[in-house]
Amino acid sequence: MADELKRGLEGVLVAESDLSYVDGEVGKLVYRGYDIEDLARGASYEEVLYLLWHGSLPTADELDAFAADLAAERDVDDDVIETVRALADAGERPMAALRTATSMLSAYDPESDESDEEATLRQGRRITAKIPTVLAAFERVRQGEEPVAPDPDLSHAGNFLYMLAGTEPDAVSEETFDMALTLHADHGLNASTFTAMVIGSTMADVYSGVTGGIGALSGPLHGGANQDVMEVLHEIDASSKDPVQWVKDTREDGGRIPGFGHRVYKVKDPRAKILEEKLRDLAESSGDTKWLDYTTAIEEYLTDQGLVEKGIAPNVDFYSGSVYDSLGIPVDMYTPIFAMSRAGGWIAHVAEYQADNRLIRPRARYTGPEDAEFVPLDER
Repeated sequence: MADELKRGLEGVLVAESDLSYVDGEVGKLVYRGYDIEDLARGASYEEVLYLLWHGSLPTADELDAFAADLAAERDVDDDVIETVRALADAGERPMAALRTATSMLSAYDPESDESDEEATLRQGRRITAKIPTVLAAFERVRQGEEPVAPDPDLSHAGNFLYMLAGTEPDAVSEETFDMALTLHADHGLNASTFTAMVIGSTMADVYSGVTGGIGALSGPLHGGANQDVMEVLHEIDASSKDPVQWVKDTREDGGRIPGFGHRVYKVKDPRAKILEEKLRDLAESSGDTKWLDYTTAIEEYLTDQGLVEKGIAPNVDFYSGSVYDSLGIPVDMYTPIFAMSRAGGWIAHVAEYQADNRLIRPRARYTGPEDAEFVPLDER
């Protein structure tokens, strides 16, 4: 029925897209027809960006040129860095600081008034290149250290880890972080992507779309689950309880276990499978298997309890937090890193939708009073 209410737009088709497809029944995610496992294991984040923005995987020459163009845009204007510094000194939250800085970046874009598809992608390239610089600068300032200038010779993933720590990452860390960026690059019309697309449908610039996407992702029902998982793991560690016993106690008290269940997936998230493997690699590389042991024990216990059979399975956040912690990334930076990756997907969706645009304008069913009699101010 045309007037049927679909709360949360559940199951409503609002657009056609060539970008990504999620099959939650079998646990499958594809970007432009390519299985996420093939891309995560075989392609760099730069290759995935090229695929999302241009429709095909790049040749070696195309990738070299694309990566060089991206790296050339990493520097951020001094005024933006000073604003980031002020926000860090004031104790602002990382996602709020990123939202403010991303909006500010548009003031320094030479093409900020242009809105054709190619200009949108060039603006998107600048946004994608500069977000890591902004985030790393914010984190270093609040740790009492000076920002590290980006290195154009490093990969997108490697450069962020370098700017964060001040030293070049080892091969395992760089590969793992690059894979994490690929796994988070796009995921259909989730809340933040839809937000960016709605903004784009007004023909607003892509800076507005990405800023809106960051705002949507900051909400705890969307982007914060990996932080919740890590905080739980820290709580378990601090309690000295067996992780399975901690889960039993929490469930008996009516609590939930973050990282389990997904709005779309009814089986284990394919991204979780890949990050579980990378967590194992990091644990073997460092010799510290604590988080791997905890997460494995919790997953095995909840699986034995029948949660997976009920469609409540591990999602990407169940393992991404442990991976980020193993890379030395602070807990409250997990969602900003999510934004750093997903910005590429937001930009792709804005460009795609604007190419065949129709203003997104749903309706609401009115449930308010009727025939209210107006009373003049002096008689109320």
